Amino acid sequence: MTSHLTADDITTSTCLRDRLPSVTDMDVQFGLDTFGDSTQDLEGKPLHQAQVIRNVVEQAKLADRVGIDFFGVGEHHRPDYAVSAPDAVLAGIATVTERIHLGSAVTVLSSDDPIRVYQRFATIDAMSKGRAEVVLGRGSFTESFPLFGYRMEDYNQLFAEKLELFSRVVTEQPVNWNPGNRTPLVNQEIYPKTENGLAQWIAVGGSPESVARAAQYKMPLMLAIIGGPAERFKPFVDLYHRANAQLGNTDLPIAVHSPGHIADTDEEAKAQLRQHWITNRNKIGAERGWGPASAAEFDHEITHGSLYVGSPETVAQKIAATVKTLGIQRFDLKYSNGPLPHEYSMRSIELYGTQVIPRVRELLAKG
Repeated sequence: MTSHLTADDITTSTCLRDRLPSVTDMDVQFGLDTFGDSTQDLEGKPLHQAQVIRNVVEQAKLADRVGIDFFGVGEHHRPDYAVSAPDAVLAGIATVTERIHLGSAVTVLSSDDPIRVYQRFATIDAMSKGRAEVVLGRGSFTESFPLFGYRMEDYNQLFAEKLELFSRVVTEQPVNWNPGNRTPLVNQEIYPKTENGLAQWIAVGGSPESVARAAQYKMPLMLAIIGGPAERFKPFVDLYHRANAQLGNTDLPIAVHSPGHIADTDEEAKAQLRQHWITNRNKIGAERGWGPASAAEFDHEITHGSLYVGSPETVAQKIAATVKTLGIQRFDLKYSNGPLPHEYSMRSIELYGTQVIPRVRELLAKG
């Protein structure tokens, strides 16, 4: 087992800070993420999950047409999300899009098989002509553990061991692996090979150890910022840069994933999303012992937190500020929010691609 760099192993020095890349050192890309939230129609009637999945494909097709860089599909195993097999959905999307990169948001590696994860995404990469990306994480929901026969007490060990195996498989070289708890692999070839390698990320929700692990494996970092101000994650960004510098890694990109919704005006965006956001927040909160959400909390997250809601100008200004503050190379908007209707999401995607992204690029160019 490879030893892992921990947050405590990483020192701070002025010379390392001076070497941190600025936002102008790398091109900034813009993506969209969805969990395939179970939605309703404009009259408030719930849609069948099969229709929700078909709508996700239509949303990806629109994202491709309006020039968005990345489209991510998440994995869940519960009634409020329709997608349990994001790789299958992404394979379908690969056949009806031309340029947009396609990935998971996230793949719960702890309860999956690393070899199968690689094989599925290598297949998507072939179908999309090199546009596949896999985003690996432990997952904030844990339904997959009992569903697939894993124990929650093995939560951390499972991810560590499976990430180590995946890191070997993704090199596309013969794999040797003998952790003691499965049949050893001896010079095992894994197929299919990709044409130019498989892009990979590690998703982190705020653990310094996970940030250090991403640097250890030389994987780009995806920060899930779903509440509170984005600037509170600056220490994690700095930690990642310091870890990479100490390990001798070349600069690796950092992305942020945060929720939001765009409409023609601020008030329209808030009115469309407010109750759906509260409904979704209360459902999850009831499971986790949180107090009930309110309209005041919704407004506070828009004004002071990481909820990117409003007109194209409002959302563009907020995204640009996050990009500058954290020095990131990609921003992914989690555009699906609870039972928000498909029609509202489609308009949000259209505005994101045609108005928000060009405006953010303009703001970043001004410095």
